Amino acid sequence: MQIPKSKTIGITGAGGSLGKALTKEFRSHGYKIIGFTHNRNPQELPEGGPNEWVYWECGKEFLLENSLSKIDILILNHGIYDSKEDLEKSIEINATSTIKILRLFEKISLSQSIESSSKEIWINTSEAEILPALNPCYEISKSLIGQVVTFKKNFNNQNESTNLIIRKIILGPFKSNLNPIGIMSPELVASLIFYIAKFSNYLIIVSPNPLTYILFPLRELYFFGYYQFLKFFKKRFSN
Repeated sequence: MQIPKSKTIGITGAGGSLGKALTKEFRSHGYKIIGFTHNRNPQELPEGGPNEWVYWECGKEFLLENSLSKIDILILNHGIYDSKEDLEKSIEINATSTIKILRLFEKISLSQSIESSSKEIWINTSEAEILPALNPCYEISKSLIGQVVTFKKNFNNQNESTNLIIRKIILGPFKSNLNPIGIMSPELVASLIFYIAKFSNYLIIVSPNPLTYILFPLRELYFFGYYQFLKFFKKRFSN
C-alpha cells in the first residue's frame, strides 16, 4: 500500500532514537512531519528533525486536539523503560497516555467529512507485549496497551474502522538511550517500518527473533476469534 506523499505524519517520542530515525525516513520520502515532544527547550531539539514541533505532557493530552486534527497518520512511539521499576509511571506513559491520544484521534477521525480519506494510527506496543523484556513494569504496561489496541481493532464498528485504520508496530530490541545494547539500529528499524507498512494492513513486525513472527499473528488470530464469539454471544442473547 503506497502512502500518498501529501500526507502529514505525526510522531510522538520524536526526540528519541527511533523518533529521529522515523522522522528522517519519512522526510526523505517527501512527507511533512509534526513531532511531539516533552522537551520544553526547542534549542535542544535536533536540527533536520520534524517540520513542526509540538510540546505536550502526559495528563494533558486533551490539549493536543488542534495539532492532531492536522495529521493523517499518527505514529505513537513514546515510552519509557524505567530502571526504577515505577509501575504507575510506566503505565501512565506507556499505556494510559497512548489510550487517551488514541481516543482523541478517533474522535477527530469520526468528525471528518465522508469525502475525506481515512486517518491512520500506528501504535508501537513492542514485542514485550508477550515476550520478556527483563523489566516487569515495562512488560505490564506494554501488555496493557497491546491488549487495548487489539480490543479496539476487533470491536470498532464499521464506521469507526473506515474512518480510522489501526496498525500495531511490534519491535524487537534496537539501540537507543533506553536500550544501549539493542541489536538493531534505529535507522534500520525505521526503514523496515516504512517498507512493511506498504504491504501489511495491521501488524508491522521488526524483530531479530523468529518467534515474534509466529507468536504475534497467532495471538491476534486467537483474540479475533474470541472477540467474534463475544460479539455473536452478545447479539444472540440481547435480542
